[in-house]
Amino acid sequence: MTAPTRIGAYRVERLLGAGSFATVWLAHDPVLDGRVAIKVLAENWSHDLRVRERFLDEARLLRRLDHDRLVRVHAVGELPDGRPYAVLAWADGGSLRDRLARGTPPVAEAVTLLDEIAAGVAVLHRHGVVHRDLTPGNILFRTGPGHERVLIADLGLAKALAAASGLTARAGTPGYMAPEQDDPFAVVDTRADVFGLGRLGLRLLGDATVPAPVRDDRRAGRALPRLRVGVPPGVAAVLRTATAARPADRYPDAAAFRAALRHAATAPTGQAAATAAGPAGGAAPRRRRRRLAASAAVAVLLVAPVATAGDAAGHTPAVGRSGPLTVALPAGWRAGGTGWAGQYGDDGELEPALVVSPDPGRWAADPAVPGAFVGLSAGTARRTTPEGFLAERPHADCAAAPVRRSRQGGVEWVIAAFACPVGRPLVVEAAGRAAGPAGLLYVQLTPPRGSGADFVDALLAGVRVR
Repeated sequence: MTAPTRIGAYRVERLLGAGSFATVWLAHDPVLDGRVAIKVLAENWSHDLRVRERFLDEARLLRRLDHDRLVRVHAVGELPDGRPYAVLAWADGGSLRDRLARGTPPVAEAVTLLDEIAAGVAVLHRHGVVHRDLTPGNILFRTGPGHERVLIADLGLAKALAAASGLTARAGTPGYMAPEQDDPFAVVDTRADVFGLGRLGLRLLGDATVPAPVRDDRRAGRALPRLRVGVPPGVAAVLRTATAARPADRYPDAAAFRAALRHAATAPTGQAAATAAGPAGGAAPRRRRRRLAASAAVAVLLVAPVATAGDAAGHTPAVGRSGPLTVALPAGWRAGGTGWAGQYGDDGELEPALVVSPDPGRWAADPAVPGAFVGLSAGTARRTTPEGFLAERPHADCAAAPVRRSRQGGVEWVIAAFACPVGRPLVVEAAGRAAGPAGLLYVQLTPPRGSGADFVDALLAGVRVR
């Protein structure tokens, strides 16, 4: 990488950091006679108009929020080669990642620091923004007269891209991202940031001398590592609630997490532990009930291909099944996957869903592989209509065809198709109400190349609720 000598009117001093999507340079502002950080879009993404827009979106958002707990944006510009850049306030105190590399702070200082981080995230939540990638590298420090300010940085080109695709990469950093972020179809909200805050707390307060037990099972979550001597029991309970596997068992947002943390850090031991037990006072009993029913839940959550005995002879199509949801499989397709991540039924378990494709394991990541996600949600049906649900899932970079309706398998489907310039050439979104109280059916389909509306209708006709 060749270091530039100037970026716009700013004299570059040195490189601060580089990532997959951007580089950050320390520079001198001749007008303000001070240092600034300049974030420049990486060269390998300069040709992608969508990425450019995402890059600028972050700068515009930070500029609009303009809060002293967030990294401030002074200006935006464009290099001669067309790459955009954003001029940011320089966090001269470095990052939390840098500090943790030198050792963990004392317990009281770590709790105060976590409180400050939560305060910054709460600013985002008040404005309807979900960070989705709270890591030590995105927590910065800026010195001031007699104090040091904790700043939240990197609202995130990488995670915005992953969320925008709806089909490809997951959004977040392993070790800090919530379990639901591991699924491209999950609904990610402020509770994902609460999980990130909990993981930051565990990193700040954990005993590094004792190996932490880890479970990567999405339903079970991660085991709570051993905390350092001196951590109030109530704080441990807050972190346990914040890092619950189910979003419904966490605090609703960063403000609620911060309030629980403050109470737990100052209240008498017994009172703090009781108050910090869960977001609604009933999380622990629900977790115990779920453990008792774990063996039964596996049968619902795991989706396996189910074929009738006649498929090999060509008499009956193979069928994929998840709970009451079944899908007749196109020739050569299989079913796989899990329940609908982020969508929970009244029983507290994931609602039924499955992926059908010639190769279910590759479908989400490989644009060349056709396939479909099929889900059934009673909760979504109570919240919105099929038309309203599809309106929540735009593909801004694609050209939308006129919405059409097709009655297939006893369901009135609303179907929207999007022709896309990159990646998957065609994405089809379909939604309809299942008969009776079953709920809303949703299908996201990337059909085989060369197929048309007939293939879409045939697949929808094979979607059934038993």
